[in-house]
Amino acid sequence: MPAVRIDVSQPWQQWAGQQPESCDMMMCVNMIHISPIKCTQGLFEGAGVLLKPGGQLVVYGPFSIHGVISPESNVRFDEHLRAQNPEWGLKDLDYLTELSQKQGLQFHRMVDMPANNKILVFKKG
Repeated sequence: MPAVRIDVSQPWQQWAGQQPESCDMMMCVNMIHISPIKCTQGLFEGAGVLLKPGGQLVVYGPFSIHGVISPESNVRFDEHLRAQNPEWGLKDLDYLTELSQKQGLQFHRMVDMPANNKILVFKKG
């Protein structure tokens, strides 16, 4: 299946007609830190329904890890985002892991990327 653009602020039923357990992978790049929390929640809720067993949700961007934002440039970036919109800002791995578990997903791995970004992989059980 080709890439499908979705609006995670809307219920998964409105995501281009996707059926439950129809996706092997979902990927989200640079959205979580610049959107309201309801978008992150919508992404994980939709992934919990749409991913096949063993399917993966892959998210890319800057994150805090166990309550710590690093390096200092990411601390400043987080402050800058929150000054623009208090609903924005780096989300923590622990929060995302908790959110994923509520949707039948498990945190699988983290990969360090350039420019202080990370790839987080969540896998559906």
